[in-house]
Amino acid sequence: MIDFQKKIMARALALARRGIGKTSPNPAVGCVIVRGDAIVGEGWHQKAGEPHAEINALRQAGDKALSADVYVTLEPCSHFGKTPPCADALVKAGAGRVFVGMIDPNPKVRGRGVEILRAAGIDVSIGLLEPECRRINESFIKHVTTGMPFVVLKCAMTLDGKTATDSGDSKWITGEKSREYVHKLRAMVDGIMVGVGTVIADDPQLTCRVLGGLRDPERIIVDSRLRIPDSSRIFHLDSEAKTWIATTVRQSERVDELRRSGAEIITCRESNGRVDLHDLMMKLGAMGIQSLLLEGGRELAGEAVRQGLIDKFLLFYAPKLVGGEAPGLFAGKGVARMADVQKLQDVRIRRFGDDYMIEGYPEKPCLQA
Repeated sequence: MIDFQKKIMARALALARRGIGKTSPNPAVGCVIVRGDAIVGEGWHQKAGEPHAEINALRQAGDKALSADVYVTLEPCSHFGKTPPCADALVKAGAGRVFVGMIDPNPKVRGRGVEILRAAGIDVSIGLLEPECRRINESFIKHVTTGMPFVVLKCAMTLDGKTATDSGDSKWITGEKSREYVHKLRAMVDGIMVGVGTVIADDPQLTCRVLGGLRDPERIIVDSRLRIPDSSRIFHLDSEAKTWIATTVRQSERVDELRRSGAEIITCRESNGRVDLHDLMMKLGAMGIQSLLLEGGRELAGEAVRQGLIDKFLLFYAPKLVGGEAPGLFAGKGVARMADVQKLQDVRIRRFGDDYMIEGYPEKPCLQA
């Protein structure tokens, strides 16, 4: 029986994944309704402001939801937002049992949805495939509990850890399949961040242009002294997403010029002459940025790692060698002893053509708000 229950929750997870990148600031949720051994209703949260997963599944199930088993990846909501509470809807439909993947960490919900169900006499089981349920909403969990975005560091390297040649050439290290995956990844996050050095050197667009129909993330450029060129392509894009410049410079003629170019300005505290990254993360979180893809450059990546701001690493390795003194992933001072190195856990390896991607989470916990 437990294998059947896991199979159904796995189906709910597969449905939830369809909403990743489309539901922010809400979590991605999937729901499956079962009578006996037959699925009678399925649904997922498709877009923020639209019906939640449970409502979509109940609509499909109709009268068959009465006394049925409901599998939902996240605790049903208990409060009125843009939509009515899902816990109330399950009670009204006469659900028999509810299997909840994980409790909602949102203080507005946290346990209250389960209380509503149990008060109505519905049997509730919590924790089925919980690790998997937490993984698909890791950005939502980080943001709702700390106020900061979930930060993913992505980098493409050669086998000897080089991110460019001695001359600075970095196009292209990885192959087409890796690049396509990265553009899909961009569509699943709220923001993409690079340092101004990357803009000056590579003039990136920071869009999802490889694959049509995908939404662009917000673009955040860390530029402490406002060195970004007016000719940068990010100022001349056909994109609905905004471009934000994070700086320590307060009101000035240059700030006004950048605003006229279409950029938004985020003024941050200064730390050692640069943007205080912790302050920036708090400001981005307050703006509703739940997930952030950090793509470069070396100075920004090195400082983010030293401050413990990275929640997940996505490291792409191409079967190439550069050699010499070419640049690597991080700039700045590293640790002095192997005992102090940053270790990764929950490591997974995927292949994209000839490239390999290593995914891992830092063993040391990231900074909290």
